[in-house]
Amino acid sequence: MFDPEIILLSHYSAVDEPEDSAAETEAKQSVKISEEINKKKQHERETEKLFGRLHLQDKHQQKFTPAEFLKIGPPLKLDHGTCEKDLAHTFLQRLMMLDYRARYIPVRQDSPEVSLSNPVPVFDDDETDGSDLDALYSTSVECDQSKQNHVHPMDVQMAVFHCSDSFLKQNMITKLSQCQYALPLLVPDPVTMDVECPLWTFRQIKKTWKIAKNEDDSNIVTMKSMPICKAETPMVSFLRLGSLSLSKSQLMNTLINDRHNTFFHRNRPGSTKSRHLMDGVVEIAWYCPSGKPNDAFTDCVAFCNLHGDALLIEKQRDILTEKSSVNVVLVPTLEKGHESITVISKHLKSSKPLIILIADDDCDTVQMKKGKYKLGLKDKSQSDVSEELKRIMSNILSGPHDSFKLETMADVPGIKVDEKDTACQTGKSAAMKIVDLFQWKDVSKIKDTCLPCQGKLWHEWSRINKELYHLKGHIEKEKCQKQQELLKIRQNQQKASCSKLMKLFTESLSSLKSTDKKYFVKWIQILIDALSTGDLSTILQSYDKKWSEVLTLKKKHDKSDQLESKQIEFDQISAKLQSATFGLEHIFREMGQIYEAHKSLQKQRKRRQTDWVKYPELAAELMISGHPMELMDGDAGHVPLIWISSLLDEVIKKLGDKKVFVLSVLGVQSSGKSTMLNAMFGLQFAVSAGRCTKGAFMQLIKVSEEIKTDFQFDYVLVVDTEGLRALELVDTSLHHDNELATFVVGLGNMTLINIFGENPADMQDVLQIVVQAFMRMKKVKLSPSCVFVHQNVTDVAAAEKNMDGKRRLQEKLDKMARLAATEEVCDAECFSDVIAFDVQTDVKYFAQLWEGSPPMAPPNPGYTDSVQDLKNFILSKASQSAGITLSQFKSKIHDMWNALLNENFVFSFKNTLEIAVYRKLEIQYGNWTWTLRSNMLTIENQLHTEIENGKLDMVELSYLNDKMSKTYEEIKKDMTAYFDGRDKEMLVQWKGRFENKIKEFHDEQVRGVKRKLDEVIQQRSACKKLDDKKTEFENKLLQKSKELAHQLKDKARDEEELKKQFNSVWKVCVKEITASIKPIEDINLEEDQSTILQDLGFEWSLIAESKNNGNYKNISELGDYIHYVSFTRPERWVSAVKEHLGFGSGTKHMPHGEQQLIRSLIHNVEEHSLDLIKSKPVATRGYSSTYLQEVFKNVKEKVTEFESQWKYALKKEFTVDLLLYVFDKVGSWLSESHKKFKMKNDAHTYLENKKMHYYNIFRSFCKGNSSAVVLGELICEKLKSPTAEAVCNKTAIDLAEEMRCRCPAFSGNRLNLEKHVLKSLAEKEDFDGFITYIQRPRQQVETFIKEEVKKYIFTKNKNKAQKILKKNVEDIKRRVSQALFAATEEVKTQRGEKEEEEKQQNEKQLKKWVEKFSSSLTDVLKFDTISFENFNDINKFDFLKEEIEKGLECIMKELSSLPLDKMNEFRLQPDQILINQLCNCCWETCPFCAAVCTNTVKDHLPDKHNVPFHRPSGIKGWHKRDTDELVIDFCTTLVASDKHFHHHDSSYPYKEYQKAGEKFASWKITPDESKLTYWKWFVCRFQTQLEGHYKLKFHGKGNILHRQKNYSKQEAINSLDEMIKSQ
Repeated sequence: MFDPEIILLSHYSAVDEPEDSAAETEAKQSVKISEEINKKKQHERETEKLFGRLHLQDKHQQKFTPAEFLKIGPPLKLDHGTCEKDLAHTFLQRLMMLDYRARYIPVRQDSPEVSLSNPVPVFDDDETDGSDLDALYSTSVECDQSKQNHVHPMDVQMAVFHCSDSFLKQNMITKLSQCQYALPLLVPDPVTMDVECPLWTFRQIKKTWKIAKNEDDSNIVTMKSMPICKAETPMVSFLRLGSLSLSKSQLMNTLINDRHNTFFHRNRPGSTKSRHLMDGVVEIAWYCPSGKPNDAFTDCVAFCNLHGDALLIEKQRDILTEKSSVNVVLVPTLEKGHESITVISKHLKSSKPLIILIADDDCDTVQMKKGKYKLGLKDKSQSDVSEELKRIMSNILSGPHDSFKLETMADVPGIKVDEKDTACQTGKSAAMKIVDLFQWKDVSKIKDTCLPCQGKLWHEWSRINKELYHLKGHIEKEKCQKQQELLKIRQNQQKASCSKLMKLFTESLSSLKSTDKKYFVKWIQILIDALSTGDLSTILQSYDKKWSEVLTLKKKHDKSDQLESKQIEFDQISAKLQSATFGLEHIFREMGQIYEAHKSLQKQRKRRQTDWVKYPELAAELMISGHPMELMDGDAGHVPLIWISSLLDEVIKKLGDKKVFVLSVLGVQSSGKSTMLNAMFGLQFAVSAGRCTKGAFMQLIKVSEEIKTDFQFDYVLVVDTEGLRALELVDTSLHHDNELATFVVGLGNMTLINIFGENPADMQDVLQIVVQAFMRMKKVKLSPSCVFVHQNVTDVAAAEKNMDGKRRLQEKLDKMARLAATEEVCDAECFSDVIAFDVQTDVKYFAQLWEGSPPMAPPNPGYTDSVQDLKNFILSKASQSAGITLSQFKSKIHDMWNALLNENFVFSFKNTLEIAVYRKLEIQYGNWTWTLRSNMLTIENQLHTEIENGKLDMVELSYLNDKMSKTYEEIKKDMTAYFDGRDKEMLVQWKGRFENKIKEFHDEQVRGVKRKLDEVIQQRSACKKLDDKKTEFENKLLQKSKELAHQLKDKARDEEELKKQFNSVWKVCVKEITASIKPIEDINLEEDQSTILQDLGFEWSLIAESKNNGNYKNISELGDYIHYVSFTRPERWVSAVKEHLGFGSGTKHMPHGEQQLIRSLIHNVEEHSLDLIKSKPVATRGYSSTYLQEVFKNVKEKVTEFESQWKYALKKEFTVDLLLYVFDKVGSWLSESHKKFKMKNDAHTYLENKKMHYYNIFRSFCKGNSSAVVLGELICEKLKSPTAEAVCNKTAIDLAEEMRCRCPAFSGNRLNLEKHVLKSLAEKEDFDGFITYIQRPRQQVETFIKEEVKKYIFTKNKNKAQKILKKNVEDIKRRVSQALFAATEEVKTQRGEKEEEEKQQNEKQLKKWVEKFSSSLTDVLKFDTISFENFNDINKFDFLKEEIEKGLECIMKELSSLPLDKMNEFRLQPDQILINQLCNCCWETCPFCAAVCTNTVKDHLPDKHNVPFHRPSGIKGWHKRDTDELVIDFCTTLVASDKHFHHHDSSYPYKEYQKAGEKFASWKITPDESKLTYWKWFVCRFQTQLEGHYKLKFHGKGNILHRQKNYSKQEAINSLDEMIKSQ
């Protein structure tokens, strides 16, 4: 392990001796070298042994790094000892927690060779009574000398120090300083023995002290705060010459802090004689006065302690002697000839003050000459010696004396300085280039001059951006102006972004090697803090003084000009304090603003990207390495979303989308939040010099591999915040605090609420803010947990007091919950109604941080214990959380901040994560419902065929449920797996609802199919008589055909003669069959319509005029209905109606609300009429004019009822146009239904259709074909049509399945479909289509689906569709072939069982063949009964099979090339299947802009209706009351404005739109600035058409801004894709 090369350095010194001869000198020198070599080897062996015991063998070369300790590991057991191998880790972990007991860790005896203390010898002799006395007088007792003592505590500290890299050393020394421990100043290397000064490790340490001076009978206290490396202070060195029984370190402790062991000494627990690494170490500590009368010294004083015998440690002794202001030397005696005399004589000759402490002398203080003192220690108490030394030192230091500055140690010759390391120098050099830019500038002006993007420009941008959410007046115009202002600021930021400081900083981050970069970042922090510390101290003193003056005047209720003047002065100092606060975080803030400016202008200026693109990556590297990053800018009170998003994106790129547990911290300013976090996790949160945390910072802490299996996340992300109720924010603090609290509470999986002290007033203010934040989380369905940390409690051990405190806290929380509930309009009687909270477990009490009074007080060990307990509690709770991914955290930041920008957080909050999860669930829901629908279609198809074939005359629900059960069970399993998947915490809220929805859908499908099949059964029953007639007719016709054919054998080739003969037979047969059957007449709907309209009292001229002009066809999509309103009643009544309608005296425009009522009437009447007519039994009984009469009568009644309720009249023209419009809708359905009825039930029609078929059979008989050939032809003819139907129905299902999976418009959720509908409308620029979409969205969506299906089948994927058709043809062919084979085989196996007459046998066999063949195809093909009575001569069934197969081949060939539009003739069409699937969703429209709710689930309560792309309300005709000005504003802007709207004669603020009635309350319209470009383009593109349609104008306050006219169609379409991505 250690370098075997021996470096001979003499650093032990002996007392001067008389000169010897050369030979003697050479001999002595040789002995000395030999001794040093032996000592060196012995030292190496001891060092190696020590490092081995501590398990640090490898760490001397491969050092510990901060990353190894900046992670969450197994919990520390503070009350248990540890084994030697874990000592080093335990020491460091406890030190990072500010536990000064890290030096006194009890060692557990795991090995018999290790003794915790010297073993107690036992004198084993029981023989005589005198043995007790013998044992008493005995001087030697046997004991086991092989036992070794445990490791000395300071050896543990120094071993860890030697095994740490420079950054961990720095952290370690900083923590030792915070623990008020002495720090190593000069350290011998354990291998080479070279002396090193670890100057770098001191660079983060800052000391603060107060100096009290009496001037003019008043005590003036001045505070000083500075990096300790730059402090010039007196230094007192303590040296020991020889061996003493007195502890030098213990004596020094009494001078510095008699309540704390700054220096470890021999009388401390754990001390042993076997100290190994401390000899030659010089430790330094500083005494810092508090400005009080009992201060030991009036100014800061450094104390140095050389460990070991200074006689033997010459180099360190000489350095201290040189650097000290005062030297204190402890000697055992001053006898002549003592080896210490030579050293003392040198000190006496020196000009430096000297104090000699003599162990064997009892003399009082003697000043031998000026500055030279001696003092005997014999028979004096330590406190007396300490007081005397203080007096002497104070006396010396009150006069002229040398000062010591830590930085000067770099110039000391003969020692190594860690800062001279190449990497350190490289980093420092790069940092100095930056610091030199503002070295001599006023610190309060540095940010303005060197970091221009984050000052006024960023603050102004933040202010204007917030104003965007509180617009008044001309909304769109004001919004456009502000957006231009924001753009201008970004342009100014971009111009200012090329500062030399930022160029140097980012270049260094980009180009430096990893270690050099770490040094660079550290040096920047160190140098900037050093730069601003002095000025800040002065400003802070002025700040405190002025604030005290203002408070005094306020307490006196002074309202004079003096208070105002003092307040102004205080504000000026506060502004100066903010300007002077300067740290590394401000440089990162500047990076963020430069990045945001360039990113925002990227689209406007498509120039080559420069270095700004790399900024997020540079920051991400630092964040991953443990550096805190600013999340919210506390000065501007704004979150830089663009920067934070890109930063987190880069972190995700480097780490992967890891899961994090977000821990937020809230509390009063200066309540120790950051200190608590730093102690808990070993962090170093960014705190500007002399100032508390500003805004919010985030830092990643890795979960160690040792405990990773206990957690569901990879990192803890800590969010530290500025204090609530900050003094400098006193005027705006309430809003700012509420904003900050809501933001961090919403981000956190858990929030720590830090309460400082026991002041009820302070507590109440914080609790009110916090409870309101949690109340908001409850209302937006977020449920973080919380822990209250009560710090600085005087007596944390008193259980009774704690119980009382908890009770009082619970009472306050409950009270605050009730207050917050009133403000947030929420039901809550107590705090536990708001959030899961247990006062017994979720409240932690902390002792005060300091053990005594600062600045010399160490951290309280009780505080450390509390921190550890809290950490364990947090991790215990965290283990039950799944955390969130980094990408989800990013989305959460967006959601929380965007909601906070609006006045009403709950109203404005949009949970992007939840929306994304819900959108995925909608897609999955679509898949589940499609699987059920597809399976049900297949079952329906099969059963429909069986019913048509007469094999099924009843369908029970239970039967259908059984058929569906397998698929349904599979879907339920799939659902369970999905809801228990990755997002289960979020999905759980919808689980029960969607399970119910799937069950409802399943049951609805089953009931729907039963209803359809029952109708088929009913129709089948109605047609039974005709079917029987068909069989009878076929038998007769075949018999006569066969007989006639025998007569006409010789004329088989004369086609005309055959037709003539067949027609004569045909007429006779038809006449016989239809003699008693009345033909079904065609219907004349037009005639019935006119008759009924006249019967209802409408003049023919009015009906004719309406029919001729055709305006009625568009009645549902008219923009203005005023020409239908009648004002022919008495004048007074007309005036009242006009006033009721909102008509001004000169206006000709109906209010939009009234127009909408008429439009709703038309829509409702249309729907009701269609439902009514479809309920009539037209398919089974045919058409009756009474059906139409009932519909028309119902329409007229609805219009009359409408008029009576709204107290104004509609002209007759309206009713006539509405009746004609309804007739168009129901008439087509009636005609088609009656046509189908006639086809199925009219014998004349049926026979006419079959005539050609029977002629072919007759001709075949005439040709002399055998019965097998003729029967084969007959069967093939019967198969042809059913096969085509079966193929088309199956193809329709398969094509629907194919398109749903492959067609982008159909493969997602409802929102995805909406996007494609809008794209299609824009591409075609079809205004009429747009109007249909706006007024009747479902109709337009159905049209779109039909068009897409048509395109897919006949254009884009024609070959694919044809392949599906061919596949289904092949499937049917296979089934028919199998049926032929099965039937033929059955006849073969049964043939010859009984010998009968041949004819009878043939008849029997043929019947069996037909039955088997038919039954095999019952569930596949629908075909008529096969009449086989005339084919009893068939006995060769193989031949029959071959004949059928020949015919079948021709049929299948013909079907394979069947036109795809043939599907339209049959029961199932792919477009209708997809319409049924995709349109079974929510169709509610926004009450303002008529945008359609995009929820895929039809009845989705309690979730409110919502749509991500609202539009200008004028698109649906909304206009300003009493004007013709169409509204150009988006409703998402209006609901954040201060404007009002009218509804039912009442005025409502847009912000409170939900109070306007159920229609409004059922909608969630989230204020949103991301307006869809699509609708802006639409308004500009179709402005003229819209104005003509509604007879209103886009002018006045509805004027279209010039900027909006620049959008292209492609930009509009692209905006739809961007909108989808954001969901």
